[in-house]
Amino acid sequence: MAAIQNDWLEALKEEFKQPYYKKLFETVNQEYRERLIFPPAEDIFNAFHLTPLSKVKVVILGQDPYHNNGQAHGLCFSVKKGVDVPPSLVNIYKELYDDLGCTIPNHGYLTKWAEQGVLMLNTVLTVRAHQANSHRGIGWEEFTDAAIRALNTQDRPIVFILWGSPAQRKAQMLDNPKHLILKAPHPSPLSAYRGFFGSKPFSQTNEFLTANGVEPIDWQIE
Repeated sequence: MAAIQNDWLEALKEEFKQPYYKKLFETVNQEYRERLIFPPAEDIFNAFHLTPLSKVKVVILGQDPYHNNGQAHGLCFSVKKGVDVPPSLVNIYKELYDDLGCTIPNHGYLTKWAEQGVLMLNTVLTVRAHQANSHRGIGWEEFTDAAIRALNTQDRPIVFILWGSPAQRKAQMLDNPKHLILKAPHPSPLSAYRGFFGSKPFSQTNEFLTANGVEPIDWQIE
């Protein structure tokens, strides 16, 4: 696992000393030795690497990484260029078009968002190939909870975009009145028609940031 080097290290350093994290570290290393695990080990903490804590304006919470070959690279909902855009991201792009008129790109590589301050965090950071949720309950949830608690204490406006019930369960940790919490059903084809479409998360986010004197996000993926 590529170590976290930026200001997230200070915020999360106590977690690395906890018994649960030692066990998690051992479990994950063993899994990488014995099985095919996604994302590649050096990409596990990409969300933290690309979006330092001091730069976070928006948090998008996913569940666990994509579990098919070549998809996951450490940012929720994002896939590398040359990989088919997954159905959930197809629906995110549809909502982005309907909400802001952004043209729909031919790839799913979302690092442009991350580099502008959108923390694209899954609640679980690894997964066995072709087995969704296979690393649920091994300790990642405690680690990402710590990250969310660190974000909650930031003394500046941050938007939390919570899609689907696993992400929305994290809302109980968010009690800072400076922040905005946006909830909607998950963008997957199973639930997008239950209220994800039409939820306008991108325009709501930018209106909130602008109203608080923060540079809005350029959501257009080229």
